[in-house]
Amino acid sequence: MTYRAPINDMLLALTHGAGLKAAVDAGHYGDFDADITAAVLEEAGKFASDVLAPLNRVGDEHGIKLDAGKVTTAPGWPDAYKRWTEAGWNAVSGPESFGGQGLPLAINAACTEIWSASNVAFGLCPLLTLSAIEALDAHGSEELKKIYLEKLVSGEWTGTMQLTEPQAGSDVGALRTRAERASDGTYRIKGTKIFITYGEHDMTDNIVHFVLARLPDAPDGTKGISLFLIPKFMVNADGSLGARNDIYASGVEHKLGMHASPTCTMTMGDHGGAIGYLIGEENQGMRCMFTMMNQARLGVGLEGVGIADRAYQQALAYAQERRQGRAVGKRGDGSDAIIAHPDVKRMLMQMRAMTAAARSICYATAVALDVAVRATDAKVRSDAAARGALLTPIAKAFSTDIGNEVAYLGVQIHGGMGFIEETGAAQHYRDARITPIYEGTNGIQSIDLVTRKLAVNGGASVWALLEELAATVKQVEASNDPAFGTTGAKLRDALGSLERASRWLLERVPTAPNDALAGATPYLRLFGSTLGGCMLAGEALAAKGNGVGEPQRYVALARFFAENVAVHAASLEKTVTDGADAVNGADAVLLS
Repeated sequence: MTYRAPINDMLLALTHGAGLKAAVDAGHYGDFDADITAAVLEEAGKFASDVLAPLNRVGDEHGIKLDAGKVTTAPGWPDAYKRWTEAGWNAVSGPESFGGQGLPLAINAACTEIWSASNVAFGLCPLLTLSAIEALDAHGSEELKKIYLEKLVSGEWTGTMQLTEPQAGSDVGALRTRAERASDGTYRIKGTKIFITYGEHDMTDNIVHFVLARLPDAPDGTKGISLFLIPKFMVNADGSLGARNDIYASGVEHKLGMHASPTCTMTMGDHGGAIGYLIGEENQGMRCMFTMMNQARLGVGLEGVGIADRAYQQALAYAQERRQGRAVGKRGDGSDAIIAHPDVKRMLMQMRAMTAAARSICYATAVALDVAVRATDAKVRSDAAARGALLTPIAKAFSTDIGNEVAYLGVQIHGGMGFIEETGAAQHYRDARITPIYEGTNGIQSIDLVTRKLAVNGGASVWALLEELAATVKQVEASNDPAFGTTGAKLRDALGSLERASRWLLERVPTAPNDALAGATPYLRLFGSTLGGCMLAGEALAAKGNGVGEPQRYVALARFFAENVAVHAASLEKTVTDGADAVNGADAVLLS
């Protein structure tokens, strides 16, 4: 089956769950006309269904090939990318001063979900280009912007992010790539980077690499890292391409999934050193790189949402077609579609509810990041920036965990056929597995949430968010709609668990950091499931109040999540608060 973007679900999540309508009504989006949102998503859905989705299987089967430093992508890939840029999709949220459409990040986030659902390996390329645009626009010199930004915004050139080295993965400060100052103000970079997504390909005639390296007199660790722009081909004064720079793909990885996305080993310095241009200031590269990474982390979270939705759509279609056994109470000859069986219904509802929750969290992150730069009031911008910072690790980790879990259930619903490559269910499972790993492992996201984001202003951002969620729960309870079942009570209990776990961690981070770190991952799950459940309930209320589609459908979805997912909050709380001793005492088992 092909992919169809769930436009109504996306619009409800974006407009009401994520708060886009409220932000627009408050004037935080200036003169942005929110009425165009549906039209943009409709067109994105058509492009994804017609162009990208048919290439998903092609890319998985053919993969990529490296020959003499050149990577050839799967059949149809370059043409699809050309059509992509010509249609303006790469420029959706790009700055208007450099040819972009200037639409909100929230709109582009919804589009990113669509690209990821239809063809995640393809969508990964522009995702990184968007991050490169953000870094260059925020930290690059006016001269570099003039040369490179318009080409990146249009998609005529793509961008990469180069951090990882064999000895420096999550520990970026251990990198050894060297940069030396040249007399003309440029730098010469020598070293090797691994796991570089789209480090080399044949879809554009130039690639703009953003590379972390260390100057000879730089301090140790992350304080001594600088960020450099290194073009694949040098750019002449008239804008034409010049000589090939000293940066090459010396290898490609053979991977579990994402076969169509080239993951390259990049070598610099075989011919004197790659010519690079400083982004920002010397030894301030991590600050610049985090501009890229935070954008990419939201994008990867949306990959998790996209893969989950594609896996759900396929599993639903299969469950409606596959006949096996008889439904309880049915008489007569023949078998029933497996969707008639309660356990299959449960799995499908879990897939859909978890996907919807992750979607809303990612969209809310994008809206917060939008308001942080678009609002006119300084306090509104500051509060939104804090909200966006708080939500980013949750969006990345929770949503990619959900992508894996939903893809797993998709294989299960297919039964034995899910283990067979021909159905495509296995590809979603394989493709999803990288998402909790790259752009900062989900363990790193949990640590970031507990040690940095939670404690900002004494937890003020967390308490403000919990107050909003409590107001939603109160509205659910006040609705007296029996269709909600015990949704209000279950979400109120979850909020209580989240508040208690948050206060416990705030006390432990400065006094017993290992105890806090031991509970970081279950805490992020507790936060994500509670937040997601409350957001789904809010969307259900909005659907009822506005007559969106079939409102009872959204009520049923919110109820399922509250009564089947959010109910784990109490056990997650206990894992956070009572599990530290078991984790910290594990050496007796692990090292014996």
